[in-house]
Amino acid sequence: MRKAGILMPVASLPSPYGIGDFGEDSYRFIDLMKQAGITLWQILPLNPLGYGNSPYQPYSSFAGDELYISLDLLEKDGLLENTKPYHKNYTHIDYQGVRAYKEKYLKKAYKNFKLQQNSSKSSMQRNQEYHEFIKQEWVYPYAVYLTIKKQNNLICWNEWPKDQQTWIINKEYDISHLEDKIAYEMFLQYEFFSQWMNLKEYANRNGIEIMGDIPIYVGIDSLDVWSNQECFLLDADSKPAFVAGVPPDYFSKTGQRWGNPIYDWDYIEKTGFDFWLKRLSYNSKLFDIIRIDHFRAFDTYWKIPASCDTAIEGEWVEAPGYQLFDKVFKEFKDIKIVVEDLGDLRPEVLSLRDHYGFKGMRIVQFNFNPREEENSNYDHVEHLILYTGTHDNQTMKGWYQSQNPKVKKRVLRDLKSSHCTEGSPAWRFVDFTYKQDSYMSIVPMQDILELDDKGRINTPGTLGTPNWEWKMNSLEPFEKRVEALRKLVIRE
Repeated sequence: MRKAGILMPVASLPSPYGIGDFGEDSYRFIDLMKQAGITLWQILPLNPLGYGNSPYQPYSSFAGDELYISLDLLEKDGLLENTKPYHKNYTHIDYQGVRAYKEKYLKKAYKNFKLQQNSSKSSMQRNQEYHEFIKQEWVYPYAVYLTIKKQNNLICWNEWPKDQQTWIINKEYDISHLEDKIAYEMFLQYEFFSQWMNLKEYANRNGIEIMGDIPIYVGIDSLDVWSNQECFLLDADSKPAFVAGVPPDYFSKTGQRWGNPIYDWDYIEKTGFDFWLKRLSYNSKLFDIIRIDHFRAFDTYWKIPASCDTAIEGEWVEAPGYQLFDKVFKEFKDIKIVVEDLGDLRPEVLSLRDHYGFKGMRIVQFNFNPREEENSNYDHVEHLILYTGTHDNQTMKGWYQSQNPKVKKRVLRDLKSSHCTEGSPAWRFVDFTYKQDSYMSIVPMQDILELDDKGRINTPGTLGTPNWEWKMNSLEPFEKRVEALRKLVIRE
C-alpha cells in the first residue's frame, strides 16, 4: 500500500445536525477510507472556534468545541431522547444557527448527567473517568474563562471588568454564583474528549492514523493568553504590542496580518519552554501525528507592530527553534511531528526541519512541472508529504478552470507524460499525487470529489462567509469513488 491520506475537516462531514461531528457518519467515513486503502486522516484543529469561525483562532489549545459532540451518541448514553435533525441536507455550515440549536440539547444532557450521577443509573467507571478528566490542569480554568466570557457577551478577556480579568492571577473575583455554569462547561469538555477518543480508537483499530493540526500561534482571545500573559508581548492594557502574520506573498500584496499576539520567546525559554511542552504533550494524546502550522516561525517570524493595519510593515526576528525542539525530544522521544514549511523560506528553515527529520510539505498546485528535469519539483520527495492542495488553496478543478488556455494545454500534456491520462484534469491530479514516491500523499476530499471552488475551505486574507463553511450532506459521492481511489492507492 502507498502511504495515502485524505484531508477532511470533521466539521465538513455529513451529520443530522448541520455540522460534522463524532457520530455515525464519522465512523462510516473511517470504514470507507479503509476500503479505499487510505491509512491517514488529516483534520483541521478541533479547538473552540473563535473569531470568524476560524479553527486557527481558537479559545484554547486544549479544549474542544462542543459543536463536534454527537447528540446521537448522547442519546445512546441515556442523556438525551427524541433529538430532531437540523439543517441535515445543508452543504454549508450555519455556525450561529447550529450552535444555538445544539446548545438546548447539550444543556438537557448536562441536566440528565447530573441526575445520573446522583442515582443508581450512574456508571461508577463513567463517574471515575469524568472526575479524572476534570483534574487536568487546564479544564477548570477553561470552564471559568468561557463562563465569564459568556457573562460578558463573549467580548475578549482584556475588556472584562478588572476584577474578572485578574481572576486567573489572584482569584479574588467571587465565582461561587457561577459554579453550575462552570460545571456545565467541564461536562462539555469531558463529552468532547470521550467521544473523540472513542472515534480515534476506532480509526486506529482499522489501520488509520489521525493527523491533528495545531496552529503555531494562539489567539489573544484565548485561555492560552489569559492564563500565560507573561509568554506574550502585551502592552499595559493586556493587548498585543506586536502581532503575527507574513509579509506580501502569493496570497496577498499587503501580506497577511493574522492579529495573533507574538510570543515572548526570551521568557518562554527561561521557563524551560513549559508553555509549548504542555501544548504538545496534550495534543499528542489526541492525535497520532501532530502537524504544526507555519513552521518557519520557529526559525524566523514576522513581527508586525499592532498599530499597523496591514502586514507590509514588520521585521524578521529569530526564534529559538533548536533549543525548543531539543527540549521537546528530550521530554517526548516518540512524538510524531510534521511541519508546514511552505512559502518563500530562507535555507535555515529547511536546515531546522531536516535537523530533526521533520516531514515537510509540497503542493502540486504550486509546483506542477514534472517534464522539465532541470526544474523538476518531484525528485527526492521521499521525505516530504505531497498534497494536491491544502485548506487554503483553490480546489484542483477550480485552479485548472482559472488557468488560461495555454497553461491548460501544458498541464494536460504534462499529466499525460506522467501516465495520468484517465478522467477529468482534477482526477488526473489526484492520480498524479498518489503516484509519487513521497513519504506520504494527501488529497483533500474536494479534489477526490472533483469539486470546483464552491468547495473551497478558506481563502487567506479574507474573513467570514464562505470560509470554513463547506460540508457534505451525504457520504454517497465519496462511497461511489472508493473503488477508483483504491486503484490509485494500492500498488499492483
